[in-house]
Order: sequence, then structure tokens, then C-alpha cells
Amino acid sequence: MTIDFVLYIAREALVTCLYILMPILGTGLVIGLIIGIFQATTQINEMTLSFVPKIVSVFLVIFILLPWFMDLLMVFTREIFQHAAMMGR
Repeated sequence: MTIDFVLYIAREALVTCLYILMPILGTGLVIGLIIGIFQATTQINEMTLSFVPKIVSVFLVIFILLPWFMDLLMVFTREIFQHAAMMGR
């Protein structure tokens, strides 16, 4: 196992994590911004008003994109196993 291989695995793991996390975090950010603007314009300072829509939207994004997330993780795992099998030769 060379340093280049370890760096490649680490880079691919970080990229895969970013691909999975960005839609989830982006949704929470956009919904939070919309709710924040709404609260600022109406001067309603209710904590559950910002918490509940963010939680629901994040769960919906996870539920909708779960097949894509699993596909990304399976491709990454297959690639790791293929490289590990080549290392044994």
C-alpha cells in the first residue's frame, strides 16, 4: 500500500461524502434562509417555526435521494475492493 493509494482513497472518500452531504446541507440552508426571511419580515420569533420545516425538508431529501446515495456508496465500496484485490496480487 503506497502513499499515493492512501491519498487516493482519502480523496475519493471525501468527494463521496461531499456528494452525499451537499444536497442535505443545501436544503437545510435554503429552508432556514427562507424561514429566517419570513420571521424577519413578520417579526415572529418562534423557534419551532424554523426547526420543524428544516427537519421535515431534510428527511424528505434523504428519503428521495437515498437510492442515489446508496449507488454512490456502492460504487465507492466496489472500487475500494477492486483496488484491494489488485494489491494482493
